[in-house]
Amino acid sequence: MKTETTRRAEPRSLPLNQILAGDCIEVMNSLPENSVDLIFADPPYNLQLKGDLHRPDNSKVDAVDDHWDQFAGFGAYDKFTREWLAAARRVLKPHGAIWVIGSYHNIFRVGAALQDAGFWILNDVVWRKSNPMPNFRGKRLTNAHETMIWASKSENSKYTFNYEALKSLNEGVQMRSDWVLPICTGGERLKDAKGDKAHPTQKPESLLHRVLIGSTNPGDVVLDPFFGTGTTGAVAKMLGRDFIGIEREETYREVAEKRLSRVRRFDASALATTTSKRAEPRVPFGQVVERGMLRPGEELYSLDNRHKVKVRADGSLIGNDVKGSIHQVGAALQRAPSCNGWTYWHFRREGRMVPIDILRQQIRAEMQADGAQRPN
Repeated sequence: MKTETTRRAEPRSLPLNQILAGDCIEVMNSLPENSVDLIFADPPYNLQLKGDLHRPDNSKVDAVDDHWDQFAGFGAYDKFTREWLAAARRVLKPHGAIWVIGSYHNIFRVGAALQDAGFWILNDVVWRKSNPMPNFRGKRLTNAHETMIWASKSENSKYTFNYEALKSLNEGVQMRSDWVLPICTGGERLKDAKGDKAHPTQKPESLLHRVLIGSTNPGDVVLDPFFGTGTTGAVAKMLGRDFIGIEREETYREVAEKRLSRVRRFDASALATTTSKRAEPRVPFGQVVERGMLRPGEELYSLDNRHKVKVRADGSLIGNDVKGSIHQVGAALQRAPSCNGWTYWHFRREGRMVPIDILRQQIRAEMQADGAQRPN
């Protein structure tokens, strides 16, 4: 069983499921090149707050005024952004991707730096907060969202995108680029010994759940260079992903260590997600014939019994002077532009009509089982 410990990274090693102490640029540069699958980064926002912020009742707002969010100006912030992105790019695999989250204070500058560094932007995602903090000064619109940029390492990267899994999360509807999720509140909000927020910008687990389900697979390595209180690590651990956290502030590391010690990985069977049909192994109909699952001369039927064809030895079908693949013949007989022959054609067994797709799924299951038994 893997445990989380705080230590510094060692050259040429990949310290999985650990929180590494130190400056994120130095630590990332000590990790092996091309070694992580995904980076989720929540860098300092450079809020440029001028004085304290108070509510109408004159109580002070616990805003982001920590030293780690202080920069001399835009030039200093831009230099820092370019340096950490260069280090992140070095450690990211060729087909890896990065998510960066920010506010209007910094996300546009980060977006330009991403493009300048060679990353290829895939989407910008608006996280619309269902319960945002109100605007206490009353001089601007209530800031009710943050922006995430999702980018691949290059334009030609074959990044992970679990389209069907995100669609399932969204009740069968294609996932959009505006996500309505609550900010971190209640029992999820971590507190320090004084009862104050352990971190001013703690992200909700629901946000990371959606990011990791959509753009990683079990066993992938997720790096968070601004680990904070460990939301990325906690969700990665639950979802069967490996994580590497980098955090220079000791107080945040301590909170994250305690948090991660309480997290348990979900059961392996629960980690499987809906996959695209295109991602499943291709099985030609001829293989069904070769393996004797259907014999040459055996008859296939449409479910409504309107059409009947015969299987030929080469895996083609023939019926009513039409011959060709299971898809071509089905389309021709229906006078339709296309047809999914796997679901259209059926064979008879014990008086029942059985779709030939059952045979394809049986072959796929055998292929996947064989692949799982082979050593890496």
